[in-house]
Amino acid sequence: MGNDAQTALPSIPKELIDQFVKGPMTAEAVHAASAAFKKALIERALGAELGHHLGYVAGAVRPEDATNHRNGKSGKTVLTDDGPLRLEIPRDRDGSFAPILIPKHEPLHRL
Repeated sequence: MGNDAQTALPSIPKELIDQFVKGPMTAEAVHAASAAFKKALIERALGAELGHHLGYVAGAVRPEDATNHRNGKSGKTVLTDDGPLRLEIPRDRDGSFAPILIPKHEPLHRL
């Protein structure tokens, strides 16, 4: 998403915002909630990338002909406009998963 004032932001369901906002918030609390949401969103997107790579979504039964499968996560720090953010990047057993959102082997990817 660019800095163009014409770019529309996606709408966020009120119920989701209600989970974060229980009353007045400090700037620090807004920043922490924003970072937590960004982390969860990125990690979910990476999980979807891995599911696409493997050919089945997390929690589904692995196809009988599939030899590769999920194999935990590795930590990686990325740089965001709000500062560094530590993420858990999903891995596959044979190491062939090459995420597009957060590429492999880039020490500090800018997101």
